[in-house]
Amino acid sequence: MDWILQVPILLFSLIVHEFAHGWVAARRGDDTAELSGRLSFSPLDHADPVGTVLVPMICLMQGLPMFGWAKPVPVNPALLRSPRWDSFRVAFAGPASNLLLATLAALAFRLLAFSGAVKVGLLATLAGCMLFAVQINLLLAFFNLIPVFPLDGSKVMGAFLPDRWLRVYEEHAPYGPLVLLVLMATGVVQVLVVPGMRACLAIYQAVGFL
Repeated sequence: MDWILQVPILLFSLIVHEFAHGWVAARRGDDTAELSGRLSFSPLDHADPVGTVLVPMICLMQGLPMFGWAKPVPVNPALLRSPRWDSFRVAFAGPASNLLLATLAALAFRLLAFSGAVKVGLLATLAGCMLFAVQINLLLAFFNLIPVFPLDGSKVMGAFLPDRWLRVYEEHAPYGPLVLLVLMATGVVQVLVVPGMRACLAIYQAVGFL
């Protein structure tokens, strides 16, 4: 599929991801994202110079799968009603929103397939967009669930650690980006992400969505 179609899908998926974080935080007592204008679907409010502009451009020029990230929504755990478990809810909301988008896109693809539209001009392009939306949202969901700072998975995992282990775990937060780079360079990220993606695709196929 042409990048001119992939980029808007990626951008929308990133925006929904960050909006979900802010929306859940607001529901649990932290209005930081709302006051900072981040409870919005405007690309300008979520654009990150590196993750939303530079990385997709590099993917395009290198012929790599389209990927990126948006500017993280600000969250103040001290304002949450239950800092530990509400932090879990806020963190998990992002990947959960991508799983929901992937499921809706798979359902939309099936509806197009039922109509026979997947082989017809413009509607065939739309069906291709839905398949890409499934893939990119599953990738975003499972990538963000990797338990390495600053990804959402670090906060999800942190909710289940005993206090003593949590303190040790959080001491390694500054090294998170470096650890993530090593995981990507060595291919470990694929080992962590691909099984979850394949499982979801298998479920979609089993229920007849794909």
